[in-house]
Amino acid sequence: MRVVVLRLGHRPERDKRITTHVGLVARAFGSQEMILAGRDERLVEGLEDVALRWGGDFQVRSVSSWKAEARSWKEAGGRIVHLTMYGTPLSESMEEIRRSDPLMVVVGAEKVPPEIYEMADWNVGVGNQPHSEVAALAVFLDRLFLGRELEMDFGGRIEVVPSPRYKTVIERRKEDEAEG
Repeated sequence: MRVVVLRLGHRPERDKRITTHVGLVARAFGSQEMILAGRDERLVEGLEDVALRWGGDFQVRSVSSWKAEARSWKEAGGRIVHLTMYGTPLSESMEEIRRSDPLMVVVGAEKVPPEIYEMADWNVGVGNQPHSEVAALAVFLDRLFLGRELEMDFGGRIEVVPSPRYKTVIERRKEDEAEG
């Protein structure tokens, strides 16, 4: 299933950390791309660097118009899921959402434009209490992929080896990647 995350409302001076975390969760939990509505080249470069070192096919790009991106997505046959506190409960929507491919998952910031509620195929409430958009995205993607995303092999230069007590990290050299 192709999943991209559209991040709305990014304010570079205020939101760089939380938007970075949206991108990290999008990548680690199975999305193939994050689209950033707005410009923040340092943030894009940072997420691209994570993908380069830790592996996977994750892409990041900035767009000037979220609306044009969402329209284009729908015209190409994609479906849109908007994560919000005010939507249909996640448990009531997930089976139908899982049957849709490709998916654009919209994650807002402080104030989401009303048009996104109209453009979305689903406005999904990941809980109905105030919480982080990072948490909402993680819960949504985990439910979407039924936890299988946590077992993905990213094939990166850096890999954490699970251990109950110790921190074990494998760092491969570039030459190792070329050989195997």
